[in-house]
Amino acid sequence: MSVMRVFVAGGTGVIGRRLVPRLVERGHQVTATTTSAAKLDLVKRMGAEGVVMDGLDGPSVTAAVAAARPDVIVHQMTAISAPHSGKPDIRHFDRWFATTNRLRTEGTDHLLAAAAATGGPHVVAQSAAIWNGIREGGWVKTEEDPLPVETGRLRALGEAVRHIQDVVLKADGTVLRYGGFYGPGATDDQVELVRKRQFPLVGGGTGYCSWVHLDDAASATVLAVEQRARGVFNIVDDEPAPASEWLPYLAECAGAKPPLRVPKWLARLLAGDVVVTMMTEGRGFSNAKARRELGWEPRYPSWRQGFREELARS
Repeated sequence: MSVMRVFVAGGTGVIGRRLVPRLVERGHQVTATTTSAAKLDLVKRMGAEGVVMDGLDGPSVTAAVAAARPDVIVHQMTAISAPHSGKPDIRHFDRWFATTNRLRTEGTDHLLAAAAATGGPHVVAQSAAIWNGIREGGWVKTEEDPLPVETGRLRALGEAVRHIQDVVLKADGTVLRYGGFYGPGATDDQVELVRKRQFPLVGGGTGYCSWVHLDDAASATVLAVEQRARGVFNIVDDEPAPASEWLPYLAECAGAKPPLRVPKWLARLLAGDVVVTMMTEGRGFSNAKARRELGWEPRYPSWRQGFREELARS
């Protein structure tokens, strides 16, 4: 394995905080970006060089990448847990996710333009493989299945995910479609709602979801960086499952009462169409390609083990 210069855009997010130390431990020279100067000390403690960068500002991105001269750029920028994003607002999903969608479109374009201007480092970009498989046919999707063309409040999300895949693959890069994150700092809001019985099962809870522990997402990303893998990979655990299975189990692990059940019509009125779609029609994903081609072996092959271990620590 050769030592590389790795530029992690979004190095202080929930995945960045697990990824950057792993890359440093393996001897790579890491530059990690943050939007806040207050977090530069955190980057330093992780062993990386920190830089303040606005992923939505082209000149800011170009300057940061040019200074780092990376061999690989890793795109982990989102605004999901940013201070201005507030608590998850699934009812107004398009509004809550607006900045993240921009980072996945405009931000991706800025990183690719900077890469092209600085010798063409390999690009590894974050995408999603949670419940957003095409909602027809079987309940578990592979990388060969097309992505859905979304409408309504999911339209911008769908367009952003498709954009990442289109432009990064055109640049001969890697798209890592992560499952739903859990682990330190990733599911605190969800667990709080579960404990308050404010996270109900909708309808029969037939919609599937795929999960991945943050540490497993980080380990898969290290493999993609070091192998400079090309193409799309679903980074999910071995057990895509319907909400009717994982949500009651999450409640049990959290020491909460079983989730309430609400009919679809009521959930649509109270929480909006996105919740109904996720919990009744969502499709999960297979990790067979990542296991086969990256040699990835998740430490937490099932959310059953991971939920229990994580919540035992909280």
